[in-house]
Amino acid sequence: MGSLDQQPAGSATRMEAGSAMSHHVVIVGAGFAGLSLAQSLGSTPLRVTVIDRRSYHLFQPLLYQVATAVLSPGEIAQPIRRILGRHKNITVLLGEVDHINPERKEVYINGEALTYDTLVLATGATHGFGHSEWARFAPGLKTLEDARRIRAQILMAFEKAEMERDPSERERLMTFAIIGGGPTEVEMAGAIAELARQALARDFHYIDPTKARILLIEAAPRILGPFPEDLSAYAEQELKRLGVTLLTGKPVEDVNERGVGVGGEFIPCSTVVWAAEVAASPAGQWLQVGSDRAGRVAVAPGLSVPGLDSVYVLGDLALALGEDGKPLPGLAQVAHQQGRYLGKALPARILRNETPPPFRFHNRGNLAVVGRNSAVVHWDSFKLQGFIAWLVWGIAHVYLLVGFHNRFLVTMRWLWTYLTFQRGSRLITEDVIRTQATDAERGGPEAAGAPDPSQTSNLRKTADQPT
Repeated sequence: MGSLDQQPAGSATRMEAGSAMSHHVVIVGAGFAGLSLAQSLGSTPLRVTVIDRRSYHLFQPLLYQVATAVLSPGEIAQPIRRILGRHKNITVLLGEVDHINPERKEVYINGEALTYDTLVLATGATHGFGHSEWARFAPGLKTLEDARRIRAQILMAFEKAEMERDPSERERLMTFAIIGGGPTEVEMAGAIAELARQALARDFHYIDPTKARILLIEAAPRILGPFPEDLSAYAEQELKRLGVTLLTGKPVEDVNERGVGVGGEFIPCSTVVWAAEVAASPAGQWLQVGSDRAGRVAVAPGLSVPGLDSVYVLGDLALALGEDGKPLPGLAQVAHQQGRYLGKALPARILRNETPPPFRFHNRGNLAVVGRNSAVVHWDSFKLQGFIAWLVWGIAHVYLLVGFHNRFLVTMRWLWTYLTFQRGSRLITEDVIRTQATDAERGGPEAAGAPDPSQTSNLRKTADQPT
């Protein structure tokens, strides 16, 4: 079996054993956690290798805007090599992890062995299904492929409705169901409503897109459960103003090619988006340690895996407890802070033989946009809603985007959309249509019902620039 071990490019001589540069840190996954860690270690004498099955970092919080034709994929993704290229101690490998041997300290990528001194897994999560047979009819929203598939499905529904003469079938085609009541689902429902009632309103002759029916289905009594009740009530009111129908307190009982079953009623619809559950990648199996129902691996206060030497788990993959003893939520800010924490803790432990303090999560607040000029913000006892909250949401998301180029593009795209009410990415590409047809024949998307092995899957598409 081959080996991928190598010194970083630019090294004039091989480092002597025992030197700082001989300590090899391998990071699997370049999502928020993995990328934050790698950037922090870029200024250290440690040798770092970043592995991802995709070539680019993806800003997942804005995926729904790709799915609803607000943004194009390249505006929320950035090649990993471009982000980390200035750090000479970091090597980036494009590949997929097959398995891990913790005893020999080896990671296997496409059948090749890579040895490590410290291993960090930050492979993220994908959508999970209690019923795997539903996956083919209800795509999740975790990757660029998911977003492009959903965008094509939504736009194709209106195109098919334009040619459909059966009123009941036309109504089914123009009915969209989003399952889940969290921020992503609320944002998705509001974006589809605005797409139909604003951007598409004048583009068809035989159908009226403003009559499209958008359903937001949540098993809990209310949407936005982590938010205070008054902010949740405001979001419900704003969604209803946009024409979204809320079905709360009603779990989904069935999903098939004709629609969804909810609360003993079957609702015909053409497009179902599943975002109610997530499942972590199979790192627990790789490490041969236990995991919870969602596939998360329990970690110590310092984010290490108990019982394993120099193995750490971050982000959505980690079952980390907050100061209140409850599991930390799968949020970008949690992953980002964990990456920054470990970026300081590892050099302290490895280079200075210091014991760093345990990780502490500092909540920067929860945000959710409902629609144009409408959002909610909650931070401790501080609450905002309406236009000011909408501005805060926009500024926060632009700030968190990687790279000035992406920040500028997204800001300009939002400004253009705000002034014209139009969407600039309303493309239905043949490759997506062919993929959908193939998925239908095979019984669902390749990743449906199974965790994506890398958040890393946070990087998507071509070798350099997403399409």
